[in-house]
Amino acid sequence: MGGVLEGAVALVTGASGGIGSATVTAMLEAGAEVIATDLRAPEIGTLTLAHDVTDEQDWQKIAATIQERWGRLDVLVNNAGVVKIATIEEHSLADWRRVMAVNADSMLLSHKAMLPLLKEAGKTREGGASIINISSTSGLVGNSFSAAYGASKGAVRLFSKCAAIEFAALRYNIRVNSVHPGGVKTNMSEHIFATFVKLGLAPDLETARAEADRLMAMGRTCDPKEIASGIVFLGSTGASFMTGSELVIDGGWTAS
Repeated sequence: MGGVLEGAVALVTGASGGIGSATVTAMLEAGAEVIATDLRAPEIGTLTLAHDVTDEQDWQKIAATIQERWGRLDVLVNNAGVVKIATIEEHSLADWRRVMAVNADSMLLSHKAMLPLLKEAGKTREGGASIINISSTSGLVGNSFSAAYGASKGAVRLFSKCAAIEFAALRYNIRVNSVHPGGVKTNMSEHIFATFVKLGLAPDLETARAEADRLMAMGRTCDPKEIASGIVFLGSTGASFMTGSELVIDGGWTAS
């Protein structure tokens, strides 16, 4: 996919994680200059910054930095996210609010802070500027023991659609789409498997991993690079007529 983002300026949050780091790498290979952020500054990127996506002032600082250096933002990838595995009975309000703050509140904060930069890109970029919000298959179907995560990712899905039709109506030339990964090999999935073992839902990690593979119609879980490929596509001019769409990358899990 080399060159499809040549000259583009992209921001990727949660860039130290599996999907985030794979996305930064893929975008750099595709020719973009990438601002990569996470709670601790990531290791790869054109510019790497520490960034709390729940902090409005942090968003304003990131926007000011991008404005000073580039004056526009072609692609925004909202990837930062957290999960809490617990029964509804055991879920604390504090944990619920933390998941919602990182996964859902950050949608409003990011769009507000980056909109002037995205609008600037939309004036001249072929195919328009692109916002890619990372949801999950948990934002499409229900799952046990992850009510806060599912609710937050459902919010990402619908927020993306609202932003897409609003920006289209206002003729900003900014596309907004959501990506719904499922069954991806990341540190987050390993944390989920470990919690399942702790809750007695699986006897050991190997069994939990094997069950995840079994649930996929393709018989395996996903490499983060396979999610990154979809994200790069949505950021490119090849997706110029896609807005308000859901890109599901889950090995056929939600289809079966």
